Amino acid sequence: MNKIALSVENLTKVYTDNKKKWSSLKALNHITFEVMQGEVFGVLGPNGAGKTTFLNILSGTVVKTDGTVNVWGFDLDRNPRQVRASIGIVPQEVNLDAFFSPKQLLELQAGLYGVKEKDRITDLILKMVSLDKQANSYSRSLSGGMKRRLLIAKAMVHQPPILILDEPTAGVDVELRKNLWENVKELNKVGVTIILTTHYLFEAQEMCNRIAIINKGNLVALDTTQKLLDRIQTKKITFKVEKIENNLKLKLEGIDFKISSENTIVATFEKDTDKFNLLLDFLKLNNLKILDIATDDGDLEDVFVQLTKS
Repeated sequence: MNKIALSVENLTKVYTDNKKKWSSLKALNHITFEVMQGEVFGVLGPNGAGKTTFLNILSGTVVKTDGTVNVWGFDLDRNPRQVRASIGIVPQEVNLDAFFSPKQLLELQAGLYGVKEKDRITDLILKMVSLDKQANSYSRSLSGGMKRRLLIAKAMVHQPPILILDEPTAGVDVELRKNLWENVKELNKVGVTIILTTHYLFEAQEMCNRIAIINKGNLVALDTTQKLLDRIQTKKITFKVEKIENNLKLKLEGIDFKISSENTIVATFEKDTDKFNLLLDFLKLNNLKILDIATDDGDLEDVFVQLTKS
């Protein structure tokens, strides 16, 4: 049975305004969940949902109002040092000393964590994130993707069992994003538990075993990625047609039609019903020549919008 890597129970954070512009703001409202060892766990939510507050509580930069946090068997209140030693945090902002090399930065970071020289694995970490060839280059000369990987390396110098990534691919192009996730997958393969936040919901859908969705400080969903996807009740079929007349109106029971100016018709209907042949016949009856067809069973973005729209 896997160990519990992170346990959060009734976690609450209330911000108060001393200038009394507003009395209080509940950033987290009795959040409860567990992350198991070896998981890739996603924490999703719109801006202002409470994700950053949650990560800041784990890192020790924000003090919780109520509830308990247990990291790798250590209580945040009683064992704050052990908690910080059990997690590595990869921040969203790239903040590196331009005149230090990756190797120097990792050695400095290891020293800050009190890692003895004989216990340091700087070269191994650099190789793990594919920066061994740039070990002695100035960090200012690294590409954007390399700098992101260096942040991951810095977070791993004390060999924490849990790695937390805050929007790790923000502002990174597609190819670099792919390389970054490959590095994360390799770390997960060797037993590192991954907790991540991301605005790219397709990444969460591909990477995460389970996902927690937070909205306005409340935990609105917690489930496996597949079970969250199973919540989608509708299916879409997009038809690319040769020409659409300006006055075209389509109406069919049980189907919602949307017509775009690019000769595209999107039909939405209940997922459990088979409307495909009916749609084909209906469009032919309306003298619409079909050029292309694409189906969409929905993705995590649909679930996210549904749960956070209120």
